[in-house]
This record gives sequence, C-alpha cells and structure tokens, in this order.
Amino acid sequence: MNQIHERMSTKEMQIAHRASKHKDEGLHSLNQFIDIGLLENCFKGLNKNSSSGIDGENWYEYGIVAKEKIPELLNAFKSGTYKAPHIRRVYIPKGDGERRPLGIPTIEDKVLQAGVRAVMEPIYEQDFKSYSYGFRPNKSAHQAIDYLTRKITFDGMRYIIDADLKNYFGSIPHGQLRQFLGHRVKDGVIRKMLDKWLKAGILEKGQITYPTEGTPQGGIISPLLGNIYLHYVLDKWFSEQIQPLLKGNSFIVRYADDFILGFTEKGDAMRVLDVLAKRFNKYGLSLHPDKTKLINLESQRGEGSRGFDFLGFTHYMGKSQKGKPILKRKTSKKKLTKSIKQTEEWMKVNRHKQLKTLIKELNVKLRGHYNYYGLTFNTRGIRNFYNEVRRRLHKWLNRRGGKMVWTWERYVKLINTWLPLLKPKIYHTFNSAKPILEEPYAGNPLVRVCGGAGR
Repeated sequence: MNQIHERMSTKEMQIAHRASKHKDEGLHSLNQFIDIGLLENCFKGLNKNSSSGIDGENWYEYGIVAKEKIPELLNAFKSGTYKAPHIRRVYIPKGDGERRPLGIPTIEDKVLQAGVRAVMEPIYEQDFKSYSYGFRPNKSAHQAIDYLTRKITFDGMRYIIDADLKNYFGSIPHGQLRQFLGHRVKDGVIRKMLDKWLKAGILEKGQITYPTEGTPQGGIISPLLGNIYLHYVLDKWFSEQIQPLLKGNSFIVRYADDFILGFTEKGDAMRVLDVLAKRFNKYGLSLHPDKTKLINLESQRGEGSRGFDFLGFTHYMGKSQKGKPILKRKTSKKKLTKSIKQTEEWMKVNRHKQLKTLIKELNVKLRGHYNYYGLTFNTRGIRNFYNEVRRRLHKWLNRRGGKMVWTWERYVKLINTWLPLLKPKIYHTFNSAKPILEEPYAGNPLVRVCGGAGR
C-alpha cells in the first residue's frame, strides 16, 4: 500500500511540475498517468457506505470483483469504449423547505471519476487562487473563515457584497466549460470522458433525461469542474481585471459557489455590485436578486443589514477585550434550526436503542457539531445547540414505552453523571486554522491521491 502511495505522489508531482513549467498552456498525454494502481487506490478511497448507483451495486460487492473489473475499466477508458452510466437522482432537504438534487453514479463510475480527478487536480492547483477554499487539498472552511476575519478585522474591509448564485452546479453551460477546460487539458482521452460525464443521462422516477447544462452534484469530478468554471468567471476576472481599477483595497474569498467580496470604499463596492450580475449572465449564471446585497458592517441599528451569512455562520462586527473592532460570528439561525431538527429526528428514530448506545452515538453527533461550529465567539451558539438537544432527548426518552419515567431531576443525573452527554467546547480558537498553502503539491512527498473520494 505504501508503494502505491509513493508511486501516486510521484505521478502527481510530475503533473504539477509540467503544469507549472507550461503555465497557461494546454497539456497533452495526461491519460498515461491513469493506470491500474491509481484506479485501485481510488477504489479503496471511496466511501464504503456510499449509496449505490442505478446498478444497485455497493462498494463491498464491487470489491469482490474489483481485481478483474478495474483492468477492464481501464481498457474501456483508454480505448474510448467506456460509456458513462446513467446517474440516479435523489433529492435531499436544504433546510429552508427546498430540496437539492443529488446525482449518484455507480461505484465503477466513481472509481474512474476519482482517477481523472487525481490527474487534473495537480494541474489546476498551480492555477487556482489562494482565496479559493472549497473542495481543494489542504484547504478548509475554517481557513476561509480565518482569512475572511483577518481581511475585515485588520484591513478595514467594512463594505461587503453578500452574493448568492442560483442553482450554480445545475446551470454551468457545457460549451463554455469545455472552452475553459481547453486552456489546460488537451488530452483527447480525458476530454472525451469529461464530455460523456456531462452528457450522462439522469434517471429520476423511472424517466431518463439528458442534460444540456450543469454538472450533477454528487459526482466526484463535479466539484473540480465547478471550481474550474468559477476560477475563470469570477476569480481571475476580479483579481486581474477589477481590483486594479478600484480606488481602495478589496478582497474575495470563495468556498465552492459561496463567495464574499469586501471593500474599504463604498463607491468601489457599488461599482462592482453593478457589474457583477452582468458578468455572471454573460456566462450563463444568475444571482438571486433578493439574496444578493451590499452590507455596511458599521451601519447603525435600523439602517439595514449589519451582518452576513457565510459557511454556516452569521458574521458581524463586535469589540475585542481591548475595545477594538473585530469580526465575530455565531451559528446562523438557519443552520442551527436545521441541526436541531435533524438531531431530534435521529433521536426519535433511534430512541429504542439501549440507553448506553443511544447516548454514545448522540455524543458522536454532538462532537461533530462542536468540531465545526466551536469557533471563537460562538460559545453561545454551541451552548444553544446543546441545550436544545438536551431538552429534546428528555422528551424522547419519556416516549420509549414501558413504565420508566424520567423526571427532570433523574434525567439531569443521567446526562451529567451516569452517562454524560458531551458538553459544548470551543475547538478552534481565533486564527488557529491551518496555514494557507499556496502550492500544496510542490515538494510534498505525502500528497493525497484519491483519498476520501466520494465521501
């Protein structure tokens, strides 16, 4: 296994070196880096419990025949005879009453998508901007929040454009995406495979439809394609064409299709807001007119919005212990409500379990919530979540059936002494996010290859 990782990291470093050496040029002969060893490694990196595609085959079932099927998959890919299978579409709740479509490829298709991503990713890691954080190696949402905090707190960016793209992954025009891909990837085998994935039929309620735009959310290759598109439409445009024309300082931070623009000058912010929708419309995208707005973080109460939501938090200006202005955050109302609702639903379904097992599993969920939302200034947010979970657990324990009745006094002893319920804790202090790595592939012998694919 270690030999596989060493071979893969060497391949990725070779690709990264070629991409860096031939900046702004299209690269050929990339499919040679995809071999049996890479695909086997990608299969092992898939989420073992992920949902099955239209063939109904799960990870364990494919694993039984993987040794025979992966060489056949590689040959079909290289010869061009591989046909992208239909994608099974399901819908998951977004938390605001709406549902988000999710495409589920077959296990074998996930393996090949992960392999192609492993080859393409080191190319674009040479090109992507440092302020793009979503679905990239060595990048995280906490780093994006840390970057945002520094820019607003220390660089005086008080005018914020809070923008919201409509159905981004479902709206990407295929023709324009192909044109952008042509700037860096000219390998015919890979380009044909990407076209097949973009055109793959979508199975929904027994009906097959063939998309003319968009990349189905759920595909392993989709986040990378989404990043590539916004790299050209937004990132390069703003940093290379817009920022040099502005009077004051500005910044952009992006996590997948969520992004924030900040300015020191109100006039600059208004000018950018005026052209932003036009820019996106030119490339087949659109902004939510009601959800895209200009915010002055220093406005007085009653003068308009004084905060904005980004990556699950509501960000707003406050005072440090020394009385200096500083960007603070709390769990957004929408995310808090969604987390409480999902956790209560889980308790309702699992309340029949043995008490020790029930609380042990619930503590895992609490720890996951604290680990993400437990940032400096958000003590109240995670405490509110704990209090609501504690109250709802008491309710469902008394609906387990039988003669056992949990009085509040007895229940408090249970969760504090007998089987303690995990209490809230700040896991990430201010400025503690991992440092930004400008070139995560350069000189790194322990590069991630396919790990976590399809999780």
